[in-house]
Amino acid sequence: MRPVPLVNVANILTVSRLILVPVFLIALFTDSGDSFGWRLTATIVFAVASFTDQLDGWLARKHGLVTDFGKIADPIADKALTGAALFGLSILGELPWWVTIVIAAREIGVTLLRFWVIRYGVIPASPGGKAKTLAQIIAIGFFLAPLPAFFDVVNWVLMGLAVGLTVVTGLDYVVRAFRLRAKGIRARRAAQ
Repeated sequence: MRPVPLVNVANILTVSRLILVPVFLIALFTDSGDSFGWRLTATIVFAVASFTDQLDGWLARKHGLVTDFGKIADPIADKALTGAALFGLSILGELPWWVTIVIAAREIGVTLLRFWVIRYGVIPASPGGKAKTLAQIIAIGFFLAPLPAFFDVVNWVLMGLAVGLTVVTGLDYVVRAFRLRAKGIRARRAAQ
């Protein structure tokens, strides 16, 4: 089997998402986040970068372009984008810090859990985890968009759903990590 080249369309999309993070932040913070045009630009950059997340994974699987680099860089790019948006919105005073902290703590916690159990196996992304990611992207997109004030209720309903899914799927990962670890320990003992 031929090795997958490091420079391929999926990895280029992942790297482009990382490059878009500072572009997004510049647009978000220009004029203290109050400029309609810059805010719309930040929203569009966020939407394009979020779309590349879906596209790069699909292309990598469909065309056999999965690389070790992509496996590491893709989640880093995802967390950099959503983290930048959440922290940016909190710095601007538009999103309470507790929301940003809950989501960031879950993401860091799940990453640490995956490293903790890596010798026993991999915890694959669950359908709930994918729903959580989609809910976060949509909620963040609504908070970023320069929408009239009557959208505030919609913004909070979407963010509430995103936070709820974030917490529930985080707890699910904890359970799955402990089960995987226990199963791995039992298998090791049985092999001795």
